Amino acid sequence: MLEDSTALTDIYGGTFEQELKWTPRAPKHDPMALASRLAYETDQIGIVVTASTSFYPPFLLTRLLSTLDHLTRGRMGWNIVTSTGDRAAQNFGHDRLPLHDERYAIAEEFVDVANALWASWDADAASPITAGLESYVDHTKVRTIDHDGPHFSVRGPLNTLPSPQGKPVLCQAGASPAGIELAARVSDLVVAAPKGRAAMREYRNKIRARAADFGRDPDDIKVLYMVTPILGESEDDAKRNAERYYEPTDAAIARRLIMLSGDIDFSQLDVDKPIPDDLTTEASTSILENLRTWANGRTIRETIAEERTESLRLLGTPETVADEMQSVMDDVGGDGFLFFGGGGGVLNRRYVDDVCDGLLPELRRRGLAGTGYRGTNLREHLAGAR
Repeated sequence: MLEDSTALTDIYGGTFEQELKWTPRAPKHDPMALASRLAYETDQIGIVVTASTSFYPPFLLTRLLSTLDHLTRGRMGWNIVTSTGDRAAQNFGHDRLPLHDERYAIAEEFVDVANALWASWDADAASPITAGLESYVDHTKVRTIDHDGPHFSVRGPLNTLPSPQGKPVLCQAGASPAGIELAARVSDLVVAAPKGRAAMREYRNKIRARAADFGRDPDDIKVLYMVTPILGESEDDAKRNAERYYEPTDAAIARRLIMLSGDIDFSQLDVDKPIPDDLTTEASTSILENLRTWANGRTIRETIAEERTESLRLLGTPETVADEMQSVMDDVGGDGFLFFGGGGGVLNRRYVDDVCDGLLPELRRRGLAGTGYRGTNLREHLAGAR
């Protein structure tokens, strides 16, 4: 999964200095082009790109994702996001972004348009080219969508051939009430970071219940919990690795505060005091709410030094971490975990080796991780997931 942002922000401190000094989000190139290159170098893995419903026109993005699905032979996914921060809006001819819930209303309609465009061709509309064939495409199997809504007007149809998967896998990571509604209604894959077993269970049950309310089979939605396992040859070795990865250096603290400064200049707050009760945001409401919960009255500095964007603290040997992962799945349910860098320089060559050569073999020995792919495209791989 390739995350993205579309602005070089100067919210933190009022200049680009800290953003470019610590590089938490910039420089950053377009993930669409990177996805094409990754597809060229790989054969099986799914590639999920992030693209915002706040700025793309629906027809343009739908056509682009359909093209990438062809280039990857059915391995594409779309991480549906609404943009945060007015600096991004100002790159696209707007002074400000709509408010949070309005952004999600736009996203709801955007996805409806995208789904209609992907369905504007029947799967068998195009015929193999053979000698004497009078028409390559049966025009009776291609139709306009004639969408006219409060935010978008799109005639259609797409002018691309049907996507190999029917449509790319739809992914969503929203944790706010509006984000959960969108995920439950349209997503194939949900990525989430509720903290602790009780919150993980509650989140998944809420997603599944709302999916059923929309007439969907809850099992069609795969829920992945975000984690960053820290591994070692022993428990003490893992603790030393965690201390090294998450040492609260000035750079580490600055990166986290810059990432949190969607529309809040955290440089103006006293980091040795708790988060002010009257602090609000329209950029990332769930992030601020989770940060307050995690802080539990501690200062901003103390909170940032300990805060992780993950559901569980997984730390230990491959065996003990696998024990915890297995126990969590049995306890709260879900379909797996999304491993991510988590900040602090965790994602490096040694870390990848620890996971691939230590943790994954242990999970495979227990029958908890696959030994191969379960189909020919990303949708089929996910359908076969635990």
